[in-house]
Amino acid sequence: MTEHDAGAMMRTWPHLTGVERGALRELLIHGPLPRAELARRLQVSRASMTRATRLLVEHSLIAEDEITLRGAMGRPSEMLVVSDDAHHLLGIKLTGDAVFAVVTTLGARLVASIEEPLVSNSVEDTVDQIVRIHARFSETFDDIHAAGVCLAGDLATVDGQQIVVASFFLRWRDVPLAALLSERLGIPVTADNDVRALTAAEHWFGAGAGCDSLALVTVGAGIGFGLVVDGRVVTGHNGRAGQLDHLLVDTTGPTCGLGHHGCASAYLPSACIVQAIATAGEGGTDLDYDGAVARARAGDPIALRAFGDAARALGIIIGTVLNGLDPEKIVLTGDGLALMELQGETVMETIESTRVPSALPAPLDVQPFEFTEWARAGAVLAIRSLLRF
Repeated sequence: MTEHDAGAMMRTWPHLTGVERGALRELLIHGPLPRAELARRLQVSRASMTRATRLLVEHSLIAEDEITLRGAMGRPSEMLVVSDDAHHLLGIKLTGDAVFAVVTTLGARLVASIEEPLVSNSVEDTVDQIVRIHARFSETFDDIHAAGVCLAGDLATVDGQQIVVASFFLRWRDVPLAALLSERLGIPVTADNDVRALTAAEHWFGAGAGCDSLALVTVGAGIGFGLVVDGRVVTGHNGRAGQLDHLLVDTTGPTCGLGHHGCASAYLPSACIVQAIATAGEGGTDLDYDGAVARARAGDPIALRAFGDAARALGIIIGTVLNGLDPEKIVLTGDGLALMELQGETVMETIESTRVPSALPAPLDVQPFEFTEWARAGAVLAIRSLLRF
């Protein structure tokens, strides 16, 4: 085999059997492992595992690492690791007015990123813009095997095709986004709800790595919820699992956009916090979320009360999740994390007053928010799709 042939093989994504996909998935999620342990986890013979890992090595998907001593007898065992620089994925996060794009390695390590305002929110313009971004990245990375796109909204598989059923911020309905992009890019493309994608990314490569059960809550422009049970992301029968944004907080409270009185969506989203301050006569029409945060930091009692109401709504959501699902960890993120700085004590007190009494502390992990992390979640969608997971 020539050096050119070897390089071409390295850049090609091979057809993988179930054992090969399973071995690669175990190494991605759990880190370096010996062949014997992989065979045990996948319940296959050592000979089958040797054949599977040989192909993965040949295509530079995994590599043989250092020899380590394992077991009571101290017998040497060669470790296998994911090759983190030979294959790349494209990840996209769409908001109502911007596109965040990244390229990651097979191990979800970020190697390039860009941010652009959306040309428009039309489907045609958005697809064209993503095609141009892919072409720009491909000048540096000629081994982008697949892409993943995440966005806020309802996404479902209809007749075997991924459809954006509805996206409020983009004002889309019934858009076959994945198919449109795959046809233009010439690579497999998958699309999913952004919170569900982020949940999967945190489960494999982030704060929830190693957890068999995980809940993720996002706060900001909206309220998002994702759940992992028995190592798998929960989607629900219609792909809409995790809609806790209308959980009841106070029957005498304000109405949300759907007419519910006092649900979490009437208190917790950033716009509702701003509206609560403005309604009290202290905000005016020029107040935005950053201004609301600034007022609360300055000790403004109206702003602090609005953030306090939002904190209680968040505490009820998290306490209810703990009661109903008992996850190993709850990850909290989003662009509304200033709430924890301003009213974190109220959040924790409400969690404790809502959850079933326990001597164990609430397993809450507050993670910094970056839009590039959501784009990285798109790349993880692509990885999971290649592995059929």
